[in-house]
This record gives sequence, structure tokens and C-alpha cells, in this order.
Amino acid sequence: MDEADGIPCLWMRGGTSKGAYFLASDLPGDVAARDDLLLRIMGSPDPSQIDGIGGADPLTSKVALLAPPSRAGADVDYLFLQVFVEQALVSDAQGCGNILAGVGPAAIERGLVAPAGDETPVRIHMRNTGEIALARVQTPGGRVSYRGAARIDGVPGQHAPVPLMFEGLAGSMCGALLPTGNAVDVIDGVECTLIDNGMPCVILRASDMGIEGTESREVLDGNAALKARLEAIRLKAGPLMNLGDVAEKSVPKMTLVSAPQGGGVVSTRSFIPHRCHATIGVFAAVSVGTACTLPGSPAASVAVLPSDETFAIEHPTGGAEVLLERDGAGNVVRAGTLRTARKLFDGRVFPRG
Repeated sequence: MDEADGIPCLWMRGGTSKGAYFLASDLPGDVAARDDLLLRIMGSPDPSQIDGIGGADPLTSKVALLAPPSRAGADVDYLFLQVFVEQALVSDAQGCGNILAGVGPAAIERGLVAPAGDETPVRIHMRNTGEIALARVQTPGGRVSYRGAARIDGVPGQHAPVPLMFEGLAGSMCGALLPTGNAVDVIDGVECTLIDNGMPCVILRASDMGIEGTESREVLDGNAALKARLEAIRLKAGPLMNLGDVAEKSVPKMTLVSAPQGGGVVSTRSFIPHRCHATIGVFAAVSVGTACTLPGSPAASVAVLPSDETFAIEHPTGGAEVLLERDGAGNVVRAGTLRTARKLFDGRVFPRG
């Protein structure tokens, strides 16, 4: 690989995030060399990422690595990498359900998966956690179509739907849905739910942190005392969730919940983990929705449960619809969501020297 020739790259919006989609074969096999290259591509570490393609925000400094499937029952391997903005750090400690929305289209665009009729199912092996997600991609005439009538909050306009369904998410990184075995744990005097249904999250009432839970992202990002208190709780939650020392990790996410304001199930303000999310991640929304079903939990205490399987999780710019299928005992057994994706450019990216 000669960096001077550029590296093939698809830049795509997936859900409410943006990222660079690469074939793993186009990047170094050595992890340290790969991460160094990705930092130089994104322009990190630098708060503005001015000398790279990153957008100076965790939501726009993401990478998807695609490869032929390494396990039975999958069509493509997907490794998600979070490229930190202000640190020289690349993390595979979590998955990303938003970037996942672009994996099916990207796999077809790159020839890893052949289109199959007007709608192509793509079984995606999520290497960060080991599970398989089923995406359905619109492929009329044998080509990916990004045009459609689907809308998701946090993204302007209408696009082709990309439904995603997941099984076996419980304990994706922590080994169990509730790694401590409790629906409620108390950390620093604050009731929390430590949960992992696709994304390790610490869920706590906004009111217990001295806020309403309806504040804007900008207001919360400027609340240094709140962020310091959340980080102190997060650092103690990490070992309890079987995640070890999380000081340099992007998990668990910290999610503040309050009563819904717009007809949804619950209102959220999510930190990822040190900046307030403009929306909420797909797997975090699944974990929050699941927490709403746990009697006695902070989320359940403020939630308004739906009459069907659609859980609208409110966030700063709208809501994320999560489908939760429950068994007769009320346990969540399957989860899904509707996302959209769009190809923004296809070409070659030139890393900083």
C-alpha cells in the first residue's frame, strides 16, 4: 500500500452518524499501523480535525472495516472503530448501530455481497460483539438505492429504509444483561441500572443529578460539574460491569432519563461518554428501552410504556424508534430498529504524512 496513491474509501452517513468505510484488505493488517493511519486520515488528535476528514465530533469520526465473513451464517464482517477527536486513540471497545446501517449498502457497493432482487438481505457479523445483525437493503435493478420515504429524527429529508434486527444482544460486552444481577445499583448515592443489551450503559434519573433532563446538548456539555460527577460514577461502574478500568474506554455510556416530553416512552440525554450525544446510539436506545421494562429501575420510574412493541426513545433532536419483542415473562428476546443510510462520496483519501 502506497499512501501517496490514496486509499479507497466510502464516506457514508449511517443513521445519525458519519464515517469512513474501508475494505480491511486496503488497510495495514498490523493493528498499531492501522490505527496510526486512521488517526492521520481523520486528523486526530486535534479538536477541529482540520488536517483530516473527521468532523470534529465523535459522531463524525467513525470507521467501518468490511471483510468477507469469518463465521457461518454471515455475509460480511464488520468491525467498528471509534477514532477519538482530541486523543491519539482508536477504540474497538464497542459497536455502533448507526454506522451499522451503512454496512449493508457498503458491502454491496464494494462487491462483498451480490444484490438479490429489489431488496437484499445482508447478514452482518458484528466483530466488536460477535452477534449477527440482519439488514435489508433496497436494491431495485441490482443497484443500491438511497432514495425512499423513510425518515429518522436527527437526519433531514427522506431516504430508503434500512431495517435492522438483532438477536442475542444481551451481555454483548459485559457477559450478562445485568452484569451485577441487579436492576438497581447505588453508586455515589445515585440509583443506577448497569445494563448491556447491545451497548453497555449506566442509566440514571436526570433529577438525581440535579437537572431536568430536557436541557440542550450545548447546555449539558458546558456543565462541568455534571460531567465530572458522571465520570466519577462511570469509572466505578466499569469494573462492576466486567469492563475493567474504563478511563481510556468509550464504554459504558452514561444515559440520563426523565419523563417523556413528546409522546414517547422516555426522554434521554446520553453521554458518549464525555460529550452529550446529539441523538442516541441505536444499541444504547435498545438498552434504554430494555431498562424501561425492569420494575423498580430508574428508567421504569419515569417511563410511559407503549401498548405495542414500539418504544420511542426521545433524545435532544427527536426520537429513535426501537422494536422490542418480549416473551411471556416480559423479558426482551429480540430487538430491531429502522435506520437510513446514504453514500456521500466514493474515492480515495490521502492521510497526513
